[in-house]
Amino acid sequence: MPASKPVEIGKNTWMIADGYMSDTVKGEFVSHEAVCVLNLSGQTAHIDLTLYFEDCEPLRGLHAVCENERTNHIRLDKMVNDEGKKIPRNKPYAILVQSDQPIVVQCSRLDVSQPEYALMTTIAY
Repeated sequence: MPASKPVEIGKNTWMIADGYMSDTVKGEFVSHEAVCVLNLSGQTAHIDLTLYFEDCEPLRGLHAVCENERTNHIRLDKMVNDEGKKIPRNKPYAILVQSDQPIVVQCSRLDVSQPEYALMTTIAY
């Protein structure tokens, strides 16, 4: 079967306005968020994340890669920026996602802070 042709789908800039990671851990389950990326551009996508907060300067220097015809579920609880800083927990933020290739972005959150775990997902803007 021949290789797939690039599909013209996605954008280079996305916003996720509602970000929040609880610090709750229950056994093997950790509250976390993921920026879920789909790349059908025909090339590797280099992705930069910038987080914005209510009461402090933005957190920059968070990077990820998504190969062509692949997905990448970028776990925010595992991200470290260029200066070695992690994304703070228990603090609301918004996320700017910028890519050098058009990508599709979705955000998901696993919250294990209640007896019944909650999974939320939404397409980015």
